[in-house]
Amino acid sequence: MERSLELTNMTRVQQFVLLGLSTRPDIRDVLFAVFLTFYLLTLLENTLIIYLICSHSELHKPMYFFLGNLSCLEMCYVSVTMPSLLMGLWTGPCLVSFTACMTQLFFFVSLICTECTLLASMAYDRYVAICCPLHYPLLMRPQVCLGLALSSWLGGLLVSVVKTACISSLSYCGPNVLNHFFCDVSPLLNLSCTHVALTELVDFISAIVIFCGSLLVALASYLVIGVAVLRMSSAAARYKAFSTCASHLVVVGIFYSATLFIYARPNRVEAMDFNKVLSVIYTVVTPTCNPVIYCLRNKEVQAVLRRTLHWS
Repeated sequence: MERSLELTNMTRVQQFVLLGLSTRPDIRDVLFAVFLTFYLLTLLENTLIIYLICSHSELHKPMYFFLGNLSCLEMCYVSVTMPSLLMGLWTGPCLVSFTACMTQLFFFVSLICTECTLLASMAYDRYVAICCPLHYPLLMRPQVCLGLALSSWLGGLLVSVVKTACISSLSYCGPNVLNHFFCDVSPLLNLSCTHVALTELVDFISAIVIFCGSLLVALASYLVIGVAVLRMSSAAARYKAFSTCASHLVVVGIFYSATLFIYARPNRVEAMDFNKVLSVIYTVVTPTCNPVIYCLRNKEVQAVLRRTLHWS
């Protein structure tokens, strides 16, 4: 009997069941059409931005270099989570292998951490441009921009390696049902049948360092920008700067609020539908809105787009 219990306890889950965003058949078709539209729109917007930045020399500036990186990241980002979301809406709860689940987790964590640090780098770039315009060519020279971008990508990769290694080393003895539409940290921790205190601590510390650290940099940059804008003598210039900063802050605020609520906790988050709704905000909504907020409302980009489409 003891031998049988020992073998049972050593059994490792080979597959997980993703419940998906909704289990109600009456609304799954509508949600599938909505999210497929979001997905295709995000890919189209970001592909267009990357093409415009790469093909027009007037956009070869630090700001657009970071925007190009953000567009590339968000195409990867939505392509990690959206297929499983759409599959769940199309077929209902679906099976995913342990390896595939951990692979999705690895890329998701890497990309979300990269986005946090990249948004902070973009805020710093705007701070230098507005508050230190004479030193901008030196402080944001190509080597510095490349270093900030590489640090964002490599930093996200490093954090993801550590977090994924910790989570994949846990034992999963059953049940194997994830109340989510992709393999995320908290639902996986909830299913572990071993002690997860160390993994929770690693997850909490990395969330605080990445999310809170980059958020503080972004907020500090925009705060200094706000003070500089208030000192401008021209009302038109103040309005233009404030409207741009306000749009950026809305996107940054929504993204960080949702991610901090989910990830910056020292314990496991219970699997709830509310958490899935929050996940939709930063995995679907913000990647769709970011190209419009950061790029397509920009007059330089609009001028280049009109010339590309041969609009007068």
